[in-house]
Amino acid sequence: MHIQYILEIVGTGLFAVSGSLAANEKSKPDWFGVTFIGFITSIGGGSLRDILLGAYPLTWVKDVNFLYAVFIGILLASIFYSSFLKLRKSFFIFETLGIAMFTIIGCEKAMSYGVNPLIAAIMGMFSAVMGGVLRDVLTNEIPVIFKKEIYATACLAGAFLYLLLDYLNVERNINILLAMSLIFVIRVIAVKYNISLPKFRKEADIASS
Repeated sequence: MHIQYILEIVGTGLFAVSGSLAANEKSKPDWFGVTFIGFITSIGGGSLRDILLGAYPLTWVKDVNFLYAVFIGILLASIFYSSFLKLRKSFFIFETLGIAMFTIIGCEKAMSYGVNPLIAAIMGMFSAVMGGVLRDVLTNEIPVIFKKEIYATACLAGAFLYLLLDYLNVERNINILLAMSLIFVIRVIAVKYNISLPKFRKEADIASS
């Protein structure tokens, strides 16, 4: 079994845990509600990517192991709910690794369909963040990509680095490691030091308009 496949399955499960925790914190739904939000968080980004690329059947439809990973993640979130809440910082690390991995996986899949590299980078970003966007919308939260945090931008930076190194014929595993590391480092530094992109319009400009 390829290591990338194992990591993708594990990442799917981790996103299911993340979605389940967010669902329970914000809206206190029943088991069906938590399962639905956990499912959307896990497969939402990849499904949107596949739909836009015309890649059918969707990944989770073709391979039932992804569904098993979602259900196991939701079950673990229920059993170890209190422990996961206490380990939020550690879970942030795993989630950041997850978005880094899914960015590159999404980028690679898009490239295999022969799309323009710019589109491939966007598809990689969609793979990583759109599940979280759908989760936030369903739990009545402002999606992270609309807040000050550097989130989707980190994914795009990693995707562009991956595409550049691929163009330069850098060995694939080294390329993946470097691109994922860039996403991880940008995200961690941005959160630790509260770094954000400039606002579209400054408050002073808004007040004077």
